[in-house]
Amino acid sequence: MEFATIEREVFVEASPEIVFEVVSSPEHIKGWWPDEADYEATAGATGTISFGDLSDGGHIAGFTVIDVRPPHLFSFRWTQPAGVLAVEGNSLLVTFSLSPSGHGTLVKMSETGFREMGWEVAVLEETYNDHISGWDFYMPRLAPYAAGISAKAHA
Repeated sequence: MEFATIEREVFVEASPEIVFEVVSSPEHIKGWWPDEADYEATAGATGTISFGDLSDGGHIAGFTVIDVRPPHLFSFRWTQPAGVLAVEGNSLLVTFSLSPSGHGTLVKMSETGFREMGWEVAVLEETYNDHISGWDFYMPRLAPYAAGISAKAHA
């Protein structure tokens, strides 16, 4: 196995503009992915996202916005220690590409940078598989969340 790139696609019954907000704004991203999100959705902005109760085994990750092109693309680096500048080799790169499709939006997500982290093979494999499981859990939550936001916007 390469342990290089994770890719997922999901169709969302909402416009690219709404889906872009759902994958980029802290207010909406925590509706389907992390438990908390604290960052500005502007290129170069840094912040954090967290999963679970931090006092009970949860964890916090650094988060750096890389590219923001509404309503087509949002990318960020994450997993670097909080407060550390995200660069290739200490963080993973996630990109959401959005394309109009019929009456909705096709979302293509990719996560790269695993091999560049310099981990031992066992750590690389464990982390890669953990992220596969994570995206398999979280990506299906994106479509119904965004569709719900879209329905509220058109009500």
